[in-house]
Amino acid sequence: MSVYVGEFIGTILLVLLGDGVCCNVSLEKSGFKGGGAVHILIGWGMAVMVPAFAMSNFVGCGSAFNPAVTIGAALRSGDWSTVPGQIIAQLLGGFVGAAILILLYNDHIKATANDDAVRGCFCTGPSIPNVGLNFLSEFVATCVLVLTLSLIPAGTDRTVWVLVYGVIVACGASFGGLTGYAMNAARDSAPRFAYQLLAPNFGKKNADWGYGWIPLVAPICGAVVASLLYNALAAAHMFG
Repeated sequence: MSVYVGEFIGTILLVLLGDGVCCNVSLEKSGFKGGGAVHILIGWGMAVMVPAFAMSNFVGCGSAFNPAVTIGAALRSGDWSTVPGQIIAQLLGGFVGAAILILLYNDHIKATANDDAVRGCFCTGPSIPNVGLNFLSEFVATCVLVLTLSLIPAGTDRTVWVLVYGVIVACGASFGGLTGYAMNAARDSAPRFAYQLLAPNFGKKNADWGYGWIPLVAPICGAVVASLLYNALAAAHMFG
């Protein structure tokens, strides 16, 4: 049970801190309005690293907070026993985290007439719509994320989680301008659904599910390829 509770609470924290950064710099009348890309990069890196540190106290919790990362870990370990439960916990956590933000920023959402800006606080979208390249962007970004995380040395020293911050910031700095570097259905699909159901709007709210399938499917594909590559390298005794 602890692994599911850890993934649930950790994903709530991830979305609160990560999407919270986007709300803070994008919504009208926020004191940090206009904070910009660097603010978002720093905030999102911390939003992943802080829960990763905290939830590592939960027995069996791998601090994934991401269905793609969970699936990749199962491919590498061969243990699928907790995967369905972890993914459900992550998606529920993403929804709850977004719902809390919608409550906290309710007045600011009502003050923001640009619905695209409001939606962008909770889920990603492409800077230039192109299904093939948008899919490839999320695929490559998640492939880099999962392969890099899998190569971070495992152990009891929790300081290795600092490297997670570097990975997230690097992916955002390199790929964020393309599709918003979702890399995670729990931080995109679940908050997108919360936005669709709960966010106040001006009668033109659009969750953009026409694009929304990409950050749901492409990260899983990227995680699978990265993990298969890791397994092939491990089988060839490439690691010390």
